Formats: sequence, structure tokens, C-alpha cells
Amino acid sequence: MQDETMIFSYEDEEEKKIRDQLTLVYDALTEKGYNPVNQIVGYILTEDPTYITTNRNARSIMLSMDRDDILQVLVRRFLS
Repeated sequence: MQDETMIFSYEDEEEKKIRDQLTLVYDALTEKGYNPVNQIVGYILTEDPTYITTNRNARSIMLSMDRDDILQVLVRRFLS
């Protein structure tokens, strides 16, 4: 038995979930021949779901995430 306390961070889990979901969306866009960065940025700026393909359920995945949470993860990762 360990005496050390395990630390659970909701932010770490939520960030991993968003990263995983963005990766799925990125791959689906790439698979269909789109520029995934441009398409994701277009969606984040406008909240227009037509920027995201329905391939691999990518649109539904993207719509399930909050844009503010996506931006927080992206900025945090960029600045770290």
C-alpha cells in the first residue's frame, strides 16, 4: 500500500478529452481533403458547423465541445 496521496485534476482530464476529440476531428477533416486547421478555426470563429465534415461523426463531436473550453486548451498548450 502506498502512503502518498494520488492527485486527480479535473482540468487535466478535461484537457485530454478535448485534445482527443480535436484529434478525431482533425483526422476526419484531413481524410476528406480539407485543411483541418483552417476548418477548425473557421468553426471556432463563427460557430458555423458547416466548417466541420460529418465524416467520422466529426461535426457532432465538435458541437459537443464548448468553444471557450477549446480555446482555453489551445492557448494553455501554446503558451506552455
